[in-house]
Amino acid sequence: MTWEPEVLEIQRRIELAKEMGGADNVVRQHDGGKLTVRERIAGLVDPGTFAETGALAGKAEYDEQGNLAAFRPANFVAGFAKIDGRRVVVGGDDFTVRGGAADASIGGKQVYAEKMARELRMPIIRLVDGTGGGGSVRTQGNQGHTYIPANPGWDTIVEMMSEVPVIAAAMGSVAGLGAARVVTAHWSIMVKDTSQVFVAGPPVVAAGMNETVTKEDLGGWEIHYRNGVVDNLAETEEDAFRQIRQFLSYLPSNVWEQPARAAPTDDPNRREESLLSAVPKNRRRPYKVRQILGAVLDIDSFFEIGAGWGQSLVAGFGRLDGFPVGVIANDPYFYGGGLTADGSEKMARFIDLCDTFHLPCVNFLDQPGFVIGTWGEKAATIRKGASAMTAVFQATVPWVTIVVRRAYGVAGAAHANTAKLNLRYAWPSADWGSLPLEGGIEAAFKRDLANSPDPDALRAELMERLGAVRAPIRTAHAFGIEHMIDPRETRPILCEWVHQAYAIAAHSLGKKSRGFRP
Repeated sequence: MTWEPEVLEIQRRIELAKEMGGADNVVRQHDGGKLTVRERIAGLVDPGTFAETGALAGKAEYDEQGNLAAFRPANFVAGFAKIDGRRVVVGGDDFTVRGGAADASIGGKQVYAEKMARELRMPIIRLVDGTGGGGSVRTQGNQGHTYIPANPGWDTIVEMMSEVPVIAAAMGSVAGLGAARVVTAHWSIMVKDTSQVFVAGPPVVAAGMNETVTKEDLGGWEIHYRNGVVDNLAETEEDAFRQIRQFLSYLPSNVWEQPARAAPTDDPNRREESLLSAVPKNRRRPYKVRQILGAVLDIDSFFEIGAGWGQSLVAGFGRLDGFPVGVIANDPYFYGGGLTADGSEKMARFIDLCDTFHLPCVNFLDQPGFVIGTWGEKAATIRKGASAMTAVFQATVPWVTIVVRRAYGVAGAAHANTAKLNLRYAWPSADWGSLPLEGGIEAAFKRDLANSPDPDALRAELMERLGAVRAPIRTAHAFGIEHMIDPRETRPILCEWVHQAYAIAAHSLGKKSRGFRP
């Protein structure tokens, strides 16, 4: 007598679960241009490393003799896996079973997956497709009653945001709780044309708001990649998996560890001649800041986050001599690099992300100030800008600023925590002050210009006289800037700094006193 019959029955039911919602629903998923949840997990993680949790969870029906008559698996698949050799938790909604709606033990499985990640201190990747465990009128009909809404496990989700990396991918039409699970993450991504994110889908919107709209017009990538609901955009599901792996590579497994250094492949003493002419001498001309980042950081190491919104600010991860760092920069092609309301929100969130996971930060500064005018005021720029400034001053990670060009006004003053050491290196193209000279002359000499018989001549005279004062080397004479450098020295300086930065950061690992908010 052995337990082999029972073991075989377990295996049979696991195989039934792997059939998901059945062949017809799998075909429908593929016809919609989407992979199944099991195909997604296989495409994301290291081959052969997925170990499923709760494979037998689902709804079983038995005949009068007690034999299994039918089995519908829970529409959530989760377990342990490895990504680039590192243990992670991965969980995904199975849209082939009831469109990902609440069913069987899905709630329990989702919450269990979150607890696995938090208590075992592992990153978690959510592959969200459907309502993600949200409500279903059909389920209420089967139960015979409704209920007061609650979000089981949300306390775990909130706490883990301050402890382990949380990554979320919208893999289809994601609504309600599913949408909340997408945005409650350190980094999120959606797939172009096959993903949508909304609080409620078109049928509910039509009934509740008398508005007829398509899924794409309601919550497609053109909306949510541009407004910051999601951080990145993937061309295909496979591209989403690649970006997830890359994002994760810059982070530690939890806040009690440091990010891992990659094997250096680039000369830390590399001096790029292009940096000497990267910034035009004509202050009104923009330049391509990403080319500067590419020349300074390890080759091909820059991973941009949130490129579709708050575009006057560039943010992302990069490496210096193999060490991951957070990078922010201003893009003069958008509002001259001025800080907008969206840019401020993007900046605060990214700095909090780096601070949570102990990534030293490099600020490539070209900040003309907050964007002004009625548009800027209506967008509440100053309030959101103050939040960004607060994030800068609250950050405890090592920080260095490269003054590429401008540093003006209140926004320019928020280039670092100026109450601390404030490590800064300025290029000869640097230009700073309380406000730009061009506008400042109009304000300071308004009466003189108005009373002058030749305002243009007076304006030109003032520009020439005061223009000499703005030379950055004069500020260096007064020790108002600590280092004036050849732009070609930037990479060697930063590669030396990053070693010390990681040694310092090693003494302050663990949770921050304030929690991370999505």
